[in-house]
Amino acid sequence: MKKSRITLYIIIALVLGVAAGYIYNTNVIGQINTNISAAEASIKTIDAQIAGTADTTTATYSQLKTERKAQLKAKQQYSTERDDKLVGFTILSDIFLRLIKMIVAPLVFSTLVVGVAKVGDIKAVGRIGGKTLLLFIGATFVSLLLGMLLVNLFSPGSAMHLSLPDSALGTDIKKSAISLKDFISHMVPQSFTEAMANNYMLQIVVFSLFFGIATAAIGEKGEIIIKFMDAVAHVVMKITGYVMKLAPIAVFGAIAAVVAKEGLGIIATYATFIGEFYLGLAILWAMIFFASFSVLKGKAWTLVGNVKDAILVAFSTSTSEAAYPRVLEELENFGCSNKIVSFVLPLGYSFNLVGSMIYMTFGSLFLAQAYGIHLGFGQQLSMLLVLMLTSKGMAGVSRAALVVIAGTISMFNIPEVGIALLLGIDPIMDMGRSATNVLGNTLATAVVSKWEGELGAES
Repeated sequence: MKKSRITLYIIIALVLGVAAGYIYNTNVIGQINTNISAAEASIKTIDAQIAGTADTTTATYSQLKTERKAQLKAKQQYSTERDDKLVGFTILSDIFLRLIKMIVAPLVFSTLVVGVAKVGDIKAVGRIGGKTLLLFIGATFVSLLLGMLLVNLFSPGSAMHLSLPDSALGTDIKKSAISLKDFISHMVPQSFTEAMANNYMLQIVVFSLFFGIATAAIGEKGEIIIKFMDAVAHVVMKITGYVMKLAPIAVFGAIAAVVAKEGLGIIATYATFIGEFYLGLAILWAMIFFASFSVLKGKAWTLVGNVKDAILVAFSTSTSEAAYPRVLEELENFGCSNKIVSFVLPLGYSFNLVGSMIYMTFGSLFLAQAYGIHLGFGQQLSMLLVLMLTSKGMAGVSRAALVVIAGTISMFNIPEVGIALLLGIDPIMDMGRSATNVLGNTLATAVVSKWEGELGAES
C-alpha cells in the first residue's frame, strides 16, 4: 500500500464505517437497544423504590429485589445478543489490534535496548532520561490542569442534576489501586516473559533499560547483542509494514461497531460534553504544537504531516499502540537519531499520555458536577496530583482512563456508579485521547532529539 494513499483509504473507511454502522443500528440493533433501555429504566425505578424502603424484611422489599435481579438478567441477555450481532464488525478490528499487540512488545524491547546501548554510559542515559521525564511530567501536569480549568469553565455536568445513588449500588468497572505497593507492581517486573506476554509496557521499559545499560557496560562483547537487537527491530518493522495494510479494514470495522452499537443518538445526547472535551483537545493540540514549534521551528509542521496516517489509525482504533510502529519509522525518517527515538518513544507510552490526562480531570469533575458535589480548588488540585500518580503504568490496561477515574473519584466521595454516565460515550472520547497521545509522544521525541543535537536532515 503506497504511503500517499493510506490516508485516503483510512478516511474512506471512516465514512463507510459510519454509514454501515448507522444502517446496521437502524435495521438490526435498534430493537435490542430499545429493550436494553427499557430494562435500565426499570432497574432505575426499582433502585429508587429500594432506596425509599425503610423496612428490608417486608415481602414488598423482597419482591423488589427479585424484580431487580430479573431485569439485570434480561439486560445482560440483550447485551450479549447485541454483542453477538456485532461480531462481524468487531472481528475486523480485533485481528488488526491483536497483530499490533504481537508487534509492540518485541519492538519496544529491541529498539529500547539498542537505544540505551548506543547512548553508552549511565551518565548519558541519566541526562537524556532526566530531560525526557522532566518534559513528560510538565506536559502531564499541563494537560491535567487544562482539563480541570475547562470543566470548571464549561460545567457540562451541572445541567444533569442527578440525585445521589444508594451506597449499595456500584458498577462493574474495577477500581485502580493507588497504593505505593501496587504502583511498584505496575512498574517493576517479576518476570520478563510475563511482562512481554501481557504487554505490560512500563515493565518492559524497566527491563529494557537494565538490559541496555548492561549491554553497553560489557564493551565489545555487547556489540553482537546490539547488532542482533537492531536486526530484530528491522524484522519487526518489516512485519509492521505487512500488518499496516490491514489498517483501513480495521478502521472500518471499529467505527462501524461503535456506531452500530450506540447509534448516532449517543452523540446528540452528550453533544455538549463531547464538544467541550474535543474543544479542550484542540486547545491542548495547539499548546503542544506551539511548544514544539518553539524548538523545532518549521520542521514541526512537516513532522505532523508525516505522522497524520498514524494519528488517524490511533483515532479510528482507539489505541495509541496501533500507531507506535509507524511513528517510530516516521521519526527516524524525519531525521531523529535512532538511539533517541528508541529510548524516548517507549517511555512516552507510559509517562506522556497527555490525551488521557486531560480526560481524567475533565471526566472526574464532570461526575462531581452531575451529582451536585462541590469540590474546592484545593480538593481539585489534590485530585490532579493523585491522578498524576495513579495513571502511570496504566497504558496497557483496557479502558485505562475509566479504570483510573473509578479508582480516584471514591477518594472525593463521588459515587462510583457515576462511571456508567461515561461508559456509553467512552469509545468516542477514547478516539480523541489516543490520537492526542500519539501527537504528544511524537513531538516530544523530536524535541528531545533537538535538545541533544541529534536531529539531522529529513531523509
